[in-house]
Amino acid sequence: MYRDRTDAGRRLAGHLSRYAGRRDVLVLALPRGGVPVAWEVARSLGAPLDVFLVRKLGVPGHDELAMGAIASGGVRVLNQVVVRGLSISEAVIERIADKESAELSRREREYRGGRPPPDVHDKTVILVDDGLATGSTMRAAVTALRLLKPARIVVAVPVGAPETCEDFEALADEVVCAEEPGEFRAVGLWYENFSQTTDDEVHNLLAHAARPAGQSVASPPR
Repeated sequence: MYRDRTDAGRRLAGHLSRYAGRRDVLVLALPRGGVPVAWEVARSLGAPLDVFLVRKLGVPGHDELAMGAIASGGVRVLNQVVVRGLSISEAVIERIADKESAELSRREREYRGGRPPPDVHDKTVILVDDGLATGSTMRAAVTALRLLKPARIVVAVPVGAPETCEDFEALADEVVCAEEPGEFRAVGLWYENFSQTTDDEVHNLLAHAARPAGQSVASPPR
């Protein structure tokens, strides 16, 4: 059990210490919940921090159940087991994808504040979220990042469903799931405080972290 995302990030960083001080390392967070976790990882490793924007495609009427996800660059990943099992039509998928694409574009403008996307080419990218359940969002992120040709993709989370963590062994170059409880059920159950991360928190952390590559992340804004 983690106290909150800050605690989770500090403990996750301990599993990634071999990447500390390397100039080729970039930490990318999945907003919103992954940003406070990634902040602590980046600060501990002395690595730059940015975000990689991904939006879950929720099943109509059951938004927490992911049928897929979209990511920057027009990447879409669908969970065909869910889509076929619930007989979700292409028209429904397109409607939800259009809505989430608009939100993804809004967040791109809000979080970056005009800053260009990070250059991941030939970098070791540590992709961080606050947990892995179905993995649809992270899967979209990994798929999109591959198109940008990083040298290495490391998926890192404080907690994940064991079967999902295992699935990512075939997708990422390295997977770090700090905890893989057998009775997983949901990410939020492994945090004492799992309150929603706000857009303002994300914006403030990223604005504070924006600096030339290779400089460490200082203390977060209060």
